[in-house]
Amino acid sequence: MTSETLSHNEPAPLVACTVSRDVQNFDLLIEDMETELGESWGDLSFDDAKLFFRQPESRGLKFVAIALDHEDEAVLDGVVDLINAAKAQNVKVIVIANEVSPMALHRLLQLGAEDFIPYPLPENALHEAIERLEKQANAPAVEVAASAGAHGGSAGGGANGIVLPVQSVAGGAGATTIAVNLAWELANVEKKGPQPRVILMDFNLQFGAVSTYLDMPRREAVYELLSATEIMDDDSFKGALMNFHDKLSVLTSPPEILPLDIIEPADVERILDMARKHFDYVVIDMPSTLVSWTETVLTAAEFYFAPITLDLRSAQNILRIRNALKAEELPFDKYRFLLNYAPKGMDLTAKARTKRMAENLEIAIDVQFPDGGKAVREACDQGVPLGIEAPKNPMCKEIQKLATSIHARHHEQLEAAQ
Repeated sequence: MTSETLSHNEPAPLVACTVSRDVQNFDLLIEDMETELGESWGDLSFDDAKLFFRQPESRGLKFVAIALDHEDEAVLDGVVDLINAAKAQNVKVIVIANEVSPMALHRLLQLGAEDFIPYPLPENALHEAIERLEKQANAPAVEVAASAGAHGGSAGGGANGIVLPVQSVAGGAGATTIAVNLAWELANVEKKGPQPRVILMDFNLQFGAVSTYLDMPRREAVYELLSATEIMDDDSFKGALMNFHDKLSVLTSPPEILPLDIIEPADVERILDMARKHFDYVVIDMPSTLVSWTETVLTAAEFYFAPITLDLRSAQNILRIRNALKAEELPFDKYRFLLNYAPKGMDLTAKARTKRMAENLEIAIDVQFPDGGKAVREACDQGVPLGIEAPKNPMCKEIQKLATSIHARHHEQLEAAQ
C-alpha cells in the first residue's frame, strides 16, 4: 500500500502510524511498515497528528513512529508536544532519525520515547523495535518490577563485577594507556582455567581514545545505547559492545563529540549495573573532567585509579580533588595513586622527590610505572596492548603485577564471602 492519511472516521483497524513532515522522504520506513503491519497503518503530518492525539480513537494505536531529519529541528518544540500528547494517550513512541543532532535526539528520548532507530533503517531494526514494545506491554507486573530494580537500583543490586575507573589527575599522565592495558591483563590473568570476563568502557565521550588504542571503529550503536538507557536490555547492551581478540569486551566512545552531560547519573548507574551483571571486572577510562556522574562511578568503584606524574600540576590537583570530595563527603580513600614515568632505580634525587610528594600530600603512591619508552607509543599507534606488542616492556610487567594483585584480592573476597 501507499501510506494513507489517518482519520478518526477511518473504518480500517489501524494499530500504528507514522508522523513526519513528508513520509515520502522515508521510503525505507514505508516498506518496513508495510512488511510488519500490512494495511494496518497510516501516516500523519505534524499538523494532523496534533488534532488526532486529542481524539479518544488515538488510544487504539500500539505505537507511533515519528520520523525526523535535520530540517525538522527548527520545529523541535512541536515534536516535543507530539510526544507528550502520544504519551498522554498511552501510545508508545519510536523515533526515526536521519541526521538529527545528538542534542535534539537526546531531548526527545529523555521525554519518554521508547525507542530510537537511525535512518536509513538497519535491517530488521523496525521489527526488533516492535518486538521490544510488545515484550514490554506483555510482561507481567512482577517481571517489570524486577527489571526496574535491576536497571535502576543502586550499584551492586545483584551484580558482582568489580568497577575499576581510571582518571588522570593531570593531562598526559597516561590514563587511557593504563586502562587499556590493565583491562587486557585482567582478561589474561589466569594461568590455568577459565579467564575472568572483562569489559573496558570508554566514558570519555568527547575525545576517548580506547578505540584508537585497540584499532576499533566507533559505532553508532554506542550513541543509541547512551541515549536510551531507560529501555536498555541485555541484547541492546551487548549489541553496543565490540570484541577484542575473543578475550576483552569493549564499549568505545561514540562516533561524534558529545557533551559530557548527555548522560546523567541515572544513565551511568544503569550501565554500570548491566556491566557488573555480565562481567567480573569493569574497567572504565574516565574523562579528566569531574561531571555530575563522577560521584556515581566513584560510589560504585572498588578502587578509583588516579595516574599522576612527578610534577607540581599533579600535586596541586590532588589537593583540589581531596578538598572537593571532602566538601561533598565523598570517599577520597578509594583513590589509588599510580605514578607514571616513575624514576629509575639509580635516580636517587627523583626518588627523594617522590617520597616528599607523598608525605606532603599525605597520600600513598601505590604503584610506580617506569617509562615504557618508544614501545608504549608504538603499541598505542598500532592498536594493540603492550602484552601483545611488547610483553617484556617494564611498564607492561608492572601493569601485569597490578592486575594479578587485583585478581588475587577479588578471589580472597569471594572465598571470605563463602
